[in-house]
Amino acid sequence: MPEKNIDFGKFGASGIKGSDAVARQLDHLAGHIVTPITAKRGLMARLHYLTTSDRTWQAAKTAGLTVSDRTLKAWKQGTRRPSKANLERIDAAYKAVRRRNVARHLTTRLNRGGRGTRVEIHPLNQSGVARPLQRVVEHRSMNVRRWDKIVGSWAAGDHQGLHDTWTTDVLPDLGSQWGQYEYVTNIGFAA
Repeated sequence: MPEKNIDFGKFGASGIKGSDAVARQLDHLAGHIVTPITAKRGLMARLHYLTTSDRTWQAAKTAGLTVSDRTLKAWKQGTRRPSKANLERIDAAYKAVRRRNVARHLTTRLNRGGRGTRVEIHPLNQSGVARPLQRVVEHRSMNVRRWDKIVGSWAAGDHQGLHDTWTTDVLPDLGSQWGQYEYVTNIGFAA
């Protein structure tokens, strides 16, 4: 049963919540600036992305990046360097704005006009569990047709909403064993 894994890993199993694996894969599909923010090129690319329009700059402010225009200008000119806390805020704002900008496109690609997208679910890792306590959990694949709520929760940064949608709307399609896939090692899909 889902949500019954209160002591997950008690006997040595390892893995992550399936919804976290879905969020990680969506982040991968959304693409991002590869250069780290600690490098000047990575910082400038993120600042450029966040300041190209008033709409993106407003979204960056909503995501938590609140600096004066003077400070922003100094950062862009390279005369001042952001503090470590501001670098983290810039990166978090960039990710939030990027997610919001690609959400509609990703939803369309994943829904594929009602045909959906094939998802591979790799079960939790039981190599650390004693033999008598191990259970048979197979690799599964399924077709997910409704991505709107999943991508919407991901784009909004709503981890609990994504988890609820994944465990109540998607996993039950696996049948009676769906509770065994609340924790996984990986979930893969492409768009």
